[in-house]
Amino acid sequence: MSNMNPGLIFSVDDDLNEWLRDIRRTIHRNPELSSQEYETRSFVSEKLREIGVGHQIELARTGLMATLDGDSQLSPGQDSPCVALRADMDALPVVEKTGLPFASRNPGLMHACGHDGHVAMLLGAAALLNRKKLPGRVKLLFQPAEEKGSGAWQMIREGGLAGVDAIFAGHIDRHFEVGQIAAEPGLICAYTDSFMIRICGRGGHAARPHETVDSIVVASLLVMSIQTLVSREVNPSHPTVVSVGKIRGGSAGNVIADETLLEGTIRSTHPEVRIQIIAGLERMVGSMEALYNARADIVFDKAMPPVINHVGAAELAREAARLVVGPGGVVAQLHPSLGGEDFAYYLNEIPGCLVRFGARKADLGEVPAHSPFFDFDEAVLPVGAAFLAQVAWSALVKIDTLRR
Repeated sequence: MSNMNPGLIFSVDDDLNEWLRDIRRTIHRNPELSSQEYETRSFVSEKLREIGVGHQIELARTGLMATLDGDSQLSPGQDSPCVALRADMDALPVVEKTGLPFASRNPGLMHACGHDGHVAMLLGAAALLNRKKLPGRVKLLFQPAEEKGSGAWQMIREGGLAGVDAIFAGHIDRHFEVGQIAAEPGLICAYTDSFMIRICGRGGHAARPHETVDSIVVASLLVMSIQTLVSREVNPSHPTVVSVGKIRGGSAGNVIADETLLEGTIRSTHPEVRIQIIAGLERMVGSMEALYNARADIVFDKAMPPVINHVGAAELAREAARLVVGPGGVVAQLHPSLGGEDFAYYLNEIPGCLVRFGARKADLGEVPAHSPFFDFDEAVLPVGAAFLAQVAWSALVKIDTLRR
C-alpha cells in the first residue's frame, strides 16, 4: 500500500506486509479453541516484543493486553486520551479441508472465521503506531473466547477497559471485496440467545412403539414446528432466525429413546421480536405434553447483546476508512448481520465501532465463515492494519467528540 493520500498517516510497506502474512499463516497452522489460546498468546507476545512493545499484561486466562504510551501535551487536570483496539484469537472445532500449504496442524481445529487475520492486523497496527509519537495511549486487546461469547466480558472484568475512552475493531467479511470497508452506525450484529430443550418420553422396543412415547419423533415434530415462529409469527421486515443445530438422543436402532436433547440459537434484530420468539418457544415446548404425552422443558443460556455502533465512533471509523481505501472503498453494510459478536459488551461500556473488512477471494466461490473450506484474500491484511492504526490516531486527536 503506497501512501498516495496526503491525509493518510499510516500505510503498510512491502516488508511489513510480508510480516503480516507470515503471522497470519503461523497462527492458522496452530489454531486453539476458546480459552485455550496459550500458544497463540505467547506468539503474539513474542511479536510485540519484536517491534519494541514491552508493556504487556495477561488477562482473561488466555488473553493479552499491551499498551502504547503516547506523549501528548495536556492541560493541567486533563486526562490523557486512550483508545483501545481489539482482535479476537480463538479458532473453531472444524476439520479443515482447504488444502492450504499452511493448513491446520491441530486435528479437528481450524481458523474458519478469520481471527488469524484479525490478530495479524492488530500486530501490524501496533507496529505502525509504535513508530509514531502518539497523541495519547493505545491499548491493544488480544482477546480470547469470542466464539464462546465470553472473552470480551472477561477482558472488561479484569480491567481491559480501564481508562479507555473508545474502542475499535474489525471483522474480515467475504461479502465485500478487498479494499472495501463497511462502517455503519447503529445495530450491525444481532441479539444472540442459546437454548436447550429436553424432551422426556417413555423408552421401549422399536417393534412395539405403542408401548412407548418416542422422544425422537416428538423432537422432530418440534423442530419443524419451531420454523413457523419466524415464517408465520414474526414481521418479515425484522430479520430473525431460529436454528436447531444439535440433536442428541437414542442408543440403538432398535430402541425407542426415552430422552432427546435439542440445542439451538435465536438471532434477532429487534428487542420486541426477541421477546416474542422466546415466548413462542416456551409456548411450543409447553404444549408437548398435551400434544404428544411427552414432558419437555427449555433452558435459555448465553444471551448476548447486539453490536450497536456509536454514531460518533462510526463517523471517525468512516473518516479513517476514507483515508485508507479512498471514498469509493467505504461501503454500506445494508443489513445487520445475524451473527453474534461479543464486541457488544465493550460497546455497552464505552463508545466504539466494529467495521467489516472486505476479503472476498476470487477463486473460492461462496464459502461461508465456519466452513471447513473457509479462506480469505490476504491482501486484506495491510488494509486492516492501516485502518486500525489510522482510526486509533484519529480517535485520539478527536477524543472530545466521543467524551461528550
